[in-house]
Parts: sequence; structure tokens; C-alpha cells
Amino acid sequence: MTTATETRKTEALEILAQAELDAALPKSVVSANYKKRYAERALTARKPKDVSRKVVARSCGDWLALELAKHCIGEKNKLNVDAFTAILDANGVDHSHWNRTSKGWQGRFRMTGRLALQRVVAEAGEMELADGSTVIAPKTWVAKHQH
Repeated sequence: MTTATETRKTEALEILAQAELDAALPKSVVSANYKKRYAERALTARKPKDVSRKVVARSCGDWLALELAKHCIGEKNKLNVDAFTAILDANGVDHSHWNRTSKGWQGRFRMTGRLALQRVVAEAGEMELADGSTVIAPKTWVAKHQH
């Protein structure tokens, strides 16, 4: 029987090992230093039960990142592009001109979409979901991201 502490240690080792492998990859738009920071943050972050540490390790781990992960990460911790696109559409973010053909487009799509969505959500104070419901953004997050 595996204890929660042993499971957490195993997850931590997997995250750090993956961060080292990712840092060695050529042509990544994310620098090795940021990948290491993301991995370290994932180990200490308080995460929702329905978001894996591996997903947290790929993001900045803020409120919007965790909300998007809850609604847009599908099988094998991969981005569900349709779910993400539906959230962008619900919030009026035009993504029709973003590249969806070159290698690695999903990662760039996710990062660009998140930045565009961040601005809209910070101004509105809430994020619209595809089903018509809304998620209220924390005031501290809104204050940090309003321009």
C-alpha cells in the first residue's frame, strides 16, 4: 500500500525528471529556466483535486491557468482544443487568425489564447464558460492583470 507522502514524492520526481527532459528539447518557446520554475512551483502549489501536478507544472499555476485546466484538459493531460476554443468564443476572443497547422501549434494556441483571455477576464472580472455559466475571478487576480 502506497502512502500519500510516497505518492507525492514519486510525483515530484516525475515532474522534475520531465522538466529536465523538456529543458533539453531544442526549439522550445519556453526557456529551460521557466520550465524549471514551473516544475518547482508545481511541487509546492496548492492545486485543485481535479488538476494533475503534471498539468500544473506546464503552467504559471495562477487562478486562470487552473480554471482553464479544469475545463480544457482532456485525456492524457492534453489540451482539449474544442473545449478551449468554446471558452475563447464565449468570452469574445477572436482566434480565427491563429496558426493551427505547424508543428507545436497546440502549445502556442494555448499560450496565446490564455493571454488574450486573461485580458478579457481581467476587464470583466469573470470568465464565461461554454455552457453559459460564469466563474468569478478573484479580486487579487483581477487587480494584478488589469491594464
